[in-house]
Amino acid sequence: MAEESRARRPTRIILVRHGQSEGNVDESKYSSVADYKIHLTEGGFQQAIACGQEVRRIIERDVRDDWKVYFYVSPYKRTRCTLRGIGRAFEKERILGVREEPRIREQDFGNFQCMEVMKVVKETRDRFGRFFYRFPEGESAADVFDRVTSFLESLWRDIDMNRLNRSKSSDLNLIIVSHGLTMRVFLMRWFKWTTEQFELLNNPQNCEIRVMQLGSGGEYSLAVHHSRQELENWGLTPEMIADQEWRATAMRGKWNDDWPWSGRAFFDHFEDEPLGGAHSGVFGVVDSDYKGEQSEWTGDTTCENGDIHLRMPPI
Repeated sequence: MAEESRARRPTRIILVRHGQSEGNVDESKYSSVADYKIHLTEGGFQQAIACGQEVRRIIERDVRDDWKVYFYVSPYKRTRCTLRGIGRAFEKERILGVREEPRIREQDFGNFQCMEVMKVVKETRDRFGRFFYRFPEGESAADVFDRVTSFLESLWRDIDMNRLNRSKSSDLNLIIVSHGLTMRVFLMRWFKWTTEQFELLNNPQNCEIRVMQLGSGGEYSLAVHHSRQELENWGLTPEMIADQEWRATAMRGKWNDDWPWSGRAFFDHFEDEPLGGAHSGVFGVVDSDYKGEQSEWTGDTTCENGDIHLRMPPI
């Protein structure tokens, strides 16, 4: 039963950013056209057709010939048009289904967007931090993280209950047609990257793909299909890349003790103690000279029942 259940898990989860849109070419479009109504350019549709052919080549590299695809798509017009272009690479019998999914839509930047105002707003976002900055009348990347988390919970229920693979194909491929920031947040959520690591990631180009593929041990990894150079170009740090390479051969459910952000890197009072205690024998990367952030006020703290209480100075 376990092997049968594992065989139904998708071989690949392929994330695709939409093709070139009218807004990518002319940002003034957003001042008069609602973001979700922005069309692809003709060049963007040709990108989508080429992307579909590339995705098919990736799938057909395996020797199995009973492969199928299942699509999730953002409800925005540019993503649905991209899906139509990608779909031209697949015969009807290869497509198990399509689901429009609002939770993987673009980050909401507000309603109609005045170019002059948005320029100032985006400069403010860069100073504040891309993950936590919330656009006026819109969302932050943290808000997108919350709805992507909800989507992943639904996705795994669909997989576990075999709702997506009714044909019992041994090579199911999920293709998620979405947006640049949403793709980055999806990967962050899946691989448990920190907010600081998110800030390092580069946005995918139009119709660029990210392939999460099952490794030999049953874990999903970007390093099965993509090269180290590609991962570096996307903004992954050496530690993030090492984790992807570990996942490519790791047994499903195994914990990566070499991943410093699983514990010790959040603290500043360890020196050479193993990350996971006496059994791991692994050391995180921590600057031993780091003294913590300093504030102008040097008040003290108390700890009661495990809760830390800061004694604030008088105002």
